Amino acid sequence: MDFTSYAFLLFLLVVFIVYYLIPKRFQWVFLLAASYFFYFWSMKALTVVLFAVSLLVWLVSIGVEKQAGTEAGYLAEHRGNTPREELLAYKKQSAKKKHRIMLTGLLGALAILGVFKYTGFVFDNINSIVWSFNLGDGFTAPNILLPMGLSFYTLQSLGYLLDVYWGRYPAQHSFPRFLLFVSFFPQLVQGPISRYNALAKTLYAEHSFDWRNVRFGLERILWGLFKKLVIADAVRQLVLATTTDADNEVYTGAWVLVGLLAYSIDLYADFTGGIDITIGVAQVLGIHVEENFIRPYFSKNIAEYWRRWHISMGTWFRDYIFYPLSLSNGLFKLSKSSRKRLGRKYSRRLPVWIATMVTWLATGVWHGAKWYFIVWGLLNGLIILISEELKPLYARFHERHPGAASSRGYTAFQVIRTFLLMGSLRLFDCYQSVPLTFKMFGSMFRYFNPAVLTPKAFSEFGIPLYTYILIAIGTLLMFTVSMIGRKEDIRETISRMPYAARFCIFTGLFLTVLLFGQYGVGFDASAFIYNQF
Repeated sequence: MDFTSYAFLLFLLVVFIVYYLIPKRFQWVFLLAASYFFYFWSMKALTVVLFAVSLLVWLVSIGVEKQAGTEAGYLAEHRGNTPREELLAYKKQSAKKKHRIMLTGLLGALAILGVFKYTGFVFDNINSIVWSFNLGDGFTAPNILLPMGLSFYTLQSLGYLLDVYWGRYPAQHSFPRFLLFVSFFPQLVQGPISRYNALAKTLYAEHSFDWRNVRFGLERILWGLFKKLVIADAVRQLVLATTTDADNEVYTGAWVLVGLLAYSIDLYADFTGGIDITIGVAQVLGIHVEENFIRPYFSKNIAEYWRRWHISMGTWFRDYIFYPLSLSNGLFKLSKSSRKRLGRKYSRRLPVWIATMVTWLATGVWHGAKWYFIVWGLLNGLIILISEELKPLYARFHERHPGAASSRGYTAFQVIRTFLLMGSLRLFDCYQSVPLTFKMFGSMFRYFNPAVLTPKAFSEFGIPLYTYILIAIGTLLMFTVSMIGRKEDIRETISRMPYAARFCIFTGLFLTVLLFGQYGVGFDASAFIYNQF
């Protein structure tokens, strides 16, 4: 059930009406039923995977908390009348037991993710080795369908498990409530990856009808539909036209830059459009879902970009992989043992280097079971490390040119540099081949000839002129909204306008989606990009 389908809009209408008509104490129960109906409509029998991951993590989290309680009770009872060494030995043994219980859930959930998402990847690579050395005909990979949202709800569940393990909050003892946390339908398609302590504050609460919340939520949904159906699906035609025939070397040089720019618009409009719908649907129901994007294309460097783009994913990998790994005893010992060879300066940075590359390797693998995602992740980590190592050089530059940092020209240079750098890395997603991506990237410098970008060349793609106009206007509109949104929510700004102005704005937006959206009879609307990972 895609967010842009008529079925979803009808489903949402029914959910909205029933949600506010039933007794408030049953609202969360109804949401649980609606979420599983939504998932079953899309995935049928694979709904059992969602349930299995939820059950496994819930049981393990209860086990972790029970062991922590047993330990606390024992220490409280025996402190003062038991030798300190004995208490320390008990704590160490208890910690190991709690760790083993946690690992059961962690590895179990990751195993489910691995089987469904990476089995084909493993078979493909084994077959490549077999064929390379003429060892036989290879193996036939089992046809395994990837459950919708598996990557997202697995990380969300594991984040909860680790938080309980670290004692950040108590485990949720109600299994139905935990099921709702994992399966809340607006975020199943493409996130965000919510934290339990943040989402639970409003997810289980009783909500009265609030016209302001409903109106703001509907406005956010409409804006998301506009970005997805009018901008993203339109510009994707240009992306496919300039990147599909890359092997034939027709669209090289300047055309690669066109594809880079088009895909940057496509991905932003597609992903943020989906998140707008998610946040809007939740707000209509009185539930708060955290923002997942904060003007990422205005970032001055790649580290800042990842603090603004897909925030919930970036913070998950930071909090649950980077920090635990960089502060682990293993890397501390490695740093200490390498001090003689690397010196104090570099040995102290070694844990950060290793943790950064492992984190970005995991990020790439999470995005998809393809080598180009892995290379993409490693390059992100490498560029971030290089940028960190160059900070002393940047500092000396700013000492010599103290006014540069505050100048608009230098800021614009930083923003454009970061935008192009991230766009270049996203070429892996466009060409979906590591060698081809490097080849096409290099062609921008070897064969760059802007003279080939003629109106006639663009018309040969079969894309109507009005579509190009829509892309230009839509992109400008997204830029304008981002600029206004620096100070406050654009909906707050619009809400202070006269009723006639507000009516014209949202009626115009609605009619634009209705008239120019990429859907209708004979049109198979493309799925959200991140739902395909």
